[in-house]
Amino acid sequence: MVHIKEFRIVMPVSLEEYRVAHMFVVMKMSQQHTTGEEGIEVVENRPFEDNALGKGRYTNKIYRLQSKIPSWLTTFAPADALIMQEEAWNAFPICKSVMKCPYFPRFQLRIETVHRPDNGQSENVHGLSEEQLAAREVEYIDIASSEGNYWSYLVGNNNMDFSIFKSARTGRGPLLEGWQGEKALFLESHRNCFSWIDEWYGMTVQQICELEQQSHSALNEKLGKQMLTTSTGD
Repeated sequence: MVHIKEFRIVMPVSLEEYRVAHMFVVMKMSQQHTTGEEGIEVVENRPFEDNALGKGRYTNKIYRLQSKIPSWLTTFAPADALIMQEEAWNAFPICKSVMKCPYFPRFQLRIETVHRPDNGQSENVHGLSEEQLAAREVEYIDIASSEGNYWSYLVGNNNMDFSIFKSARTGRGPLLEGWQGEKALFLESHRNCFSWIDEWYGMTVQQICELEQQSHSALNEKLGKQMLTTSTGD
């Protein structure tokens, strides 16, 4: 069974700023969740090119976050078997990732992301068929919402109150009620994009890529793993 859900996330940053912010957040969250016993292993990190997405960066990661698995799930499988594998193709402004759990071979979560410089009102950015559009659910995500759920616990809770937060470097904020027109689901990683703005603002994509390489090597060293890394002169 295929279930299609479309999330629309409005961010108080430009498209190019978000590109840097997202890369920074992924890197920092990986560091926060990796210890000597569990964390995120980067198996492969290399450039790719194909007809559909164009040029970008491919990564293959393994998530070992057993301490964050809900206890009820361990009744179906041992905790050490509940690891996740993520393959990602980042060709910004288009990205694709596929999440799998080897213990549940029929499970697969496919995420296709399109980034646009608008307010989230563009229709059918994924080019769905009429049948898919009819079955699709659309939900807006408000990063200023304080609502929490299991996923916020898994990713790492961000307790920032955006009604009083203001960036020292950019002067952006606070995000008051109705700041982006819709109020809906809470999503932790995008809250981090804005609350960490003073850490990543002003960095270039190349600087983030260099930090990523250093971070991936450090993460794997913590876990005692090796990583296949290739690069180009682009």
